[in-house]
Amino acid sequence: MPNRIGRLILLSCLSLLTSPVYADYQLNMPYGVSPISHEIYDLHMAAFYICCVIAVVVFSVLIYSLIRFRKSKGAQAAQFKGNLLVEVIWTIIPFLILVGLAYPATVVLAHIHDTEKSALTIKITGYQWKWKYEYLDNGIRYFSYLSTTLDQIENRAPKNKWFLLEVDKPLVVPVNTKVKLLITSDDVIHSWWVPELGVKQDAIPGFINENWVYITQPGEYRGQCGELCGINHGFMPIVVKAVSETDFAAWLQTEEKRMLIQNQQAALKVLPETELLSMGKDEYLKNCAMCHLPNGEGMKTSFPALKYSRVVNAPVDETIAYVLHGVPGTPMQAFGKILDDQTMAAIITYIRQSWGNDRINKTRGYPTTVQPKEVKEVRQLVGIQ
Repeated sequence: MPNRIGRLILLSCLSLLTSPVYADYQLNMPYGVSPISHEIYDLHMAAFYICCVIAVVVFSVLIYSLIRFRKSKGAQAAQFKGNLLVEVIWTIIPFLILVGLAYPATVVLAHIHDTEKSALTIKITGYQWKWKYEYLDNGIRYFSYLSTTLDQIENRAPKNKWFLLEVDKPLVVPVNTKVKLLITSDDVIHSWWVPELGVKQDAIPGFINENWVYITQPGEYRGQCGELCGINHGFMPIVVKAVSETDFAAWLQTEEKRMLIQNQQAALKVLPETELLSMGKDEYLKNCAMCHLPNGEGMKTSFPALKYSRVVNAPVDETIAYVLHGVPGTPMQAFGKILDDQTMAAIITYIRQSWGNDRINKTRGYPTTVQPKEVKEVRQLVGIQ
């Protein structure tokens, strides 16, 4: 027994030495950087303090009764059938407390959904397992993917500070500006949740929910999908980058030029095979590897292998149509509205030339390189724009 106690004391001391590791860990909700987050925090703390007062009163009476009316002291239990006055009091007091909390809660709820006088509107669409951001007033749109590497996820590389909370392209917004958010989903229910902004809004297929943010401090604010949405739910982070109005205007100008060039050249440019393979590998790891694995061998119970796949080793237009449409009723989603022609051509080229698929396609007389123009033609044929 003494040895066991000694070990427990030693472990307790070691835990104190490692406490800096948990310095950023907090149990309470964050105060945040937006007026709404401040209102939610103040409401939360008011309710918490009321609960603390109630707990002090109740436990004080309970402890006093346990000590004062002990059987060992000869206390005799009182015999009575009820007390109308006491019952009325303990009914009215909780009612007043609930009303006192309900009124400010209703005011905060009204503020959360007051999206009028917004200077910028952004549509947010949830997909398994990524987010799409569309700046409706500027014609800018892009997907935001988890950028944590598979080596880190599978413990083959050290994890960084923002493990599973980092993306390739954050949502960029200006500070001191009211930004209206239109939140929906393309497949299952997701939830766009960034604690420091005071926003947690469900993304529901077929519905558009409204919310807004007004960020007062530049910086990066991180969140996650807050609704269980499938096998890779934990790989769907959110990063919001708040910048000055000047920096935001410059970012908008850069993105608008990028979108213009991309739209003009994507379907017309003939890409060399080396460029398609390089781009295809990067996009495959980003869009497909979570399910089909980097080696193309898939997961037996859910995601079929792409290595030696009859879909991959088929006429090009069939492979393209399969990726465009997906397979309804299975985890294989339709990528027709997610990937542009150039990205899809690069991915299909990569999978048709990897893991021995190139040998099979060449034996069958099928091409292994796909150009954006071919994707565009199949897209028009099947009616997916």
